[in-house]
Amino acid sequence: MRLFVAVELPGAVRDVLAAGLGRLKRNQPGARWVRPEGIHLTLKFLGERPEGFVAEIDRAAAAALAAMPAIGVHLGGGGFFPNEHHPRVAWVGGEAAGLEGWARALDDAAASLGVERESRPYAPHLTLARLERPWGVQAVEHFRVEVGKWRFPEFAAREAVLVRSELTPAGPVYTALRRWGTGAGRGDGDGA
Repeated sequence: MRLFVAVELPGAVRDVLAAGLGRLKRNQPGARWVRPEGIHLTLKFLGERPEGFVAEIDRAAAAALAAMPAIGVHLGGGGFFPNEHHPRVAWVGGEAAGLEGWARALDDAAASLGVERESRPYAPHLTLARLERPWGVQAVEHFRVEVGKWRFPEFAAREAVLVRSELTPAGPVYTALRRWGTGAGRGDGDGA
């Protein structure tokens, strides 16, 4: 199973993404655009794992996140990986002070089960598109200007979700397998 851990986005954030992407895609060069319902805030990519791994990561991640606080997430602005001069992935950025602590705790939990540690520091982002070929300067600037106009509601992240990703010709299909509330997110019924 191909697995990752993410924060799911509330409906109001997905609405902004759907409206913005609808306009943006018409005016940008070739790219593989992510469907709004498939966009999430990834915390840790776990890769291909056997079925038994789910129970192991369930215990480790639940313990790692139990003492973590809820995190305020504010999304906005756009950018590119690896950079704007050689763009391969287009994204929306954000600020989520403390979310790097969640990512670090999950990285530690996964490493205890033999998963390779992340080599780069955590940076919250929503992947919008994988570029078929690098965009030129005008397309990069147009993307930044348009995405800069999007206004996302702030939300509180209170849980992380273990997700199975099945790759299909129509795009990935995501299935939530486990949910882990943070210390502040347990029992209040108001998940992110």
